[in-house]
Amino acid sequence: MEFRTTVKTGENRGWLHHSNSVVLLGSCFSDNIGGKMHGAFINATVNPMGTLYNPLSIAAGVQRLIECRPMAGLELFMQGGVWNSYDFHSRHSLPDKQATIDRMNQRIEQGHNALKTAQLLTVTLGTAIVYRLKSTGEVVANCHKVPQHEFERKMATIDEMATAIDTMLTRLHEFNPGLRVILTVSPIRHIADGLDVNSLSKASLRLAIHEALARHKEYCDYFPSYEIMMDDLRDYRFYSSDMVHPSDVAVEYIWQAFQATYLDDHSALAVARCERIHKRLQHRPMSSNRETVDRFNADTASVVRNLIKEYPYLANNPELIKVLDRT
Repeated sequence: MEFRTTVKTGENRGWLHHSNSVVLLGSCFSDNIGGKMHGAFINATVNPMGTLYNPLSIAAGVQRLIECRPMAGLELFMQGGVWNSYDFHSRHSLPDKQATIDRMNQRIEQGHNALKTAQLLTVTLGTAIVYRLKSTGEVVANCHKVPQHEFERKMATIDEMATAIDTMLTRLHEFNPGLRVILTVSPIRHIADGLDVNSLSKASLRLAIHEALARHKEYCDYFPSYEIMMDDLRDYRFYSSDMVHPSDVAVEYIWQAFQATYLDDHSALAVARCERIHKRLQHRPMSSNRETVDRFNADTASVVRNLIKEYPYLANNPELIKVLDRT
């Protein structure tokens, strides 16, 4: 007797090789999977503009990255003692205005270059709820704790979201014809407005993706991270303590499903080996004996050199370079 409903993702697409460059955009679930890719030494650029949640803002952010359109001072506003942009997450907000502009423009340029050369892009949609600034009519990516009366809150229609996704995919394909795109709905629940609103929001996102993918299926795909969380794991032991975000075990399970769906056969061994070495790099010897520490560092450097010898494309990985620079 089966006591689980396993979500089937179909045959392996072979879209991702360990040497590929990847860009991940969208909800904080992109940060989770991006972290897993970094742990496997995959060249992944994660949310250059910070975490984005709704498809209208994500599409607008992609357009900005494609155009490499820099931030202007007039786009920033002071809130909470720092300078903010409605297009960026608050992690890029600083007390100094010029420093904020410089940081954001650096991230725009990095995102532009990453999108131009990437083989794979994943876009995670978090919510269909949008906040529109009353003074301009602009849909904002982040509210930055600006008083709620400054915004009109609504749920975007399926047509609005499908059109935004469709336009985004068309522009991406024109900008980088070799880019493959994976769309997914975040398994993180947005429960502040109630579970009924969350269910309607997630269903709307799924419908919008379904409509848009019909016109771009030759280079786009849907990965069911939300369905895996809701219908396969479907137990509170797979959530973190807030009962909203997936636990580390759940993220690892979904990462394994992602690999089984998109990672080509030749890369599976490389990922497993790199993950083991990454864990070693997080370890620090407990001994205070200098000779013991030096020996550990030398052994680690030797492991890294052997890894790079087997996978030469890892020679530019910043984390591995740092290890070799210490010896």
